[in-house]
Order: sequence, then C-alpha cells, then structure tokens
Amino acid sequence: MKKQQQQRVTLLFSALALAGMAVASNANAQCSRETLQTLADTYVQAQKAGNAALLPLAANASYAENDKVIAITTGVLTEALTVDFTRSLHDTTECATFTEVVAATHSHPYVIHTRMEATADGKVTKMESIVTDDGDWVFGAAEHLAVTKTESWGEIPADKRDSRAVIQAAADAYLNNWGDPELPVPHGTPCSRLEGRISTAARDPAGQTCTMGAFPEKLNVGNRRYVIDEAFGAVAIFHSFPWLDAGIPKDPGTPASQSFRVEGGMNRYIHEVTVCTSPGCSRGRPPGPPPAAQ
Repeated sequence: MKKQQQQRVTLLFSALALAGMAVASNANAQCSRETLQTLADTYVQAQKAGNAALLPLAANASYAENDKVIAITTGVLTEALTVDFTRSLHDTTECATFTEVVAATHSHPYVIHTRMEATADGKVTKMESIVTDDGDWVFGAAEHLAVTKTESWGEIPADKRDSRAVIQAAADAYLNNWGDPELPVPHGTPCSRLEGRISTAARDPAGQTCTMGAFPEKLNVGNRRYVIDEAFGAVAIFHSFPWLDAGIPKDPGTPASQSFRVEGGMNRYIHEVTVCTSPGCSRGRPPGPPPAAQ
C-alpha cells in the first residue's frame, strides 16, 4: 500500500512538472500582436537610420545575413536606407516577425526579407535577413516595388481566417512540389508570383500563373524556418534553395525566402527573393529567369 502511495505521489509530481514545463514553454513562445508590431516597426526605423542599436536585443542574440552569422554592427543595418515600402507579418504563437523591405530609390537598391524571433517582452533572440541586390537572382527593386505595393495583403475577417496548419500546408505544398511535380499545389484564381523583378501577373492578371514548371532535377528544400500570421493569412518561409549553386560540391543551397498570401486554403500571392552566392548560381545559363519564371 505504501509503495502504491509513493507511486501515486511520483506520478502526481511528474504530471505537475510536465504541466509546468508546458506553461513555461507557452509563456516563452507566445507574445502579443502589439509587441510584435512594435518590434517590426522598430526594425524598420533602425534600417532607415542605419542604427542597429535601436533594436532591443536579448543577451546572446544572434544575427545572420544570407545564412552567415555576423556582427549586427557590420551588416546592412549600418546603412541608412531610403525605404520605399515595407510589409510585416506577426506570429504570436512562435513570437516571431517577418518584414519585407524594398529600398528601390536608395543609391544602392535592395530588397530585404528579415525574420526575427523574440521573447514575450519583445527582446530579439534571433535575427536573420535575406539581403538581395544587383547580381542576385532576377533582382530588380524598382520592378518589385511597383508590384508589391499594389497587392492586397490586408487583415482577413476572423470568421474567414485559415488555421496555421492550412496556411503552412498551402505554402509547403509549393516547395514540396519541387521535389515531386506530381504533388498537387492549392493555387487559387487569381494567383501570381513575384520572383525578384519578374511578376507572373503580367501574363494574365485574372488568371492562375503561380504554377512552376518542372526543374531539371528533383529538389529537396530543407532548413525551413517559418513565420505564420493567421490574421493576414500569410506565411514566410526562409530556406536553402538547392538548385542555383548545385554545381558547387557539398553546397547546401542558396539563401532564399518565400512569402505567401493564402485565402481560403489557396495561394493568392507568392514572393521570392534568392541570393546568388557564387558564379555557379546560373549554372552556365545566360543571366535571367529560368523558363518557368518568364
């Protein structure tokens, strides 16, 4: 009997410990939308000022540009950019933000995608940016700006919002299709893709032009990092694009980011920025988009 009581006590404390861990985990991961909005706004102001010190960094925060960890005081945040357009997503479940920055009229044009992870009180623990400029995959900040600022990524009414799982599944299907072209991808109509300076909407503004043609080889898109915003029906995925530098031995893929607007479980807009890290980026092709992006 005594042994049974001890076992019950042990099980009770184990259950309480697990519950406490779950609560602590949720407290660490979740944060308010207002906190994330403030953080994203602060990031944009820091980029405009060229002053990384404006960002509230947690102790031991990490910073990376194009998948390389560097000191935040040596990267693009040291440049005071003329910012023409921004769009941010806020993931209150994972306490993370995503921001698209277009600096088309700056003396050195950029299109930047930035992802930040934070504490519940808004301190940045991890920050990573995909920084594209002249020489990167089909780069064109002016053309990108002209398209992105006309698109509707506004808040979706609460009763029409997709779940996190549905939003992620629509975006993952697009990337998974690169490895298996037979996999279906839920593209809505209309649907357009903005890849660097190339917008597929020019083909048919009211049509579905998001479908990618098959790559010469099957691609396994790994190292995916997400920011999911149910209110905006959107997700950003940072990943390693395993094709442009495929000719380089042991290359894990080039730094890339895709952001998706999902409505009713269907992709509506897709944005891509991709870095060219070596002369092997074009794999011997003339400069410009592959046939699927033209």
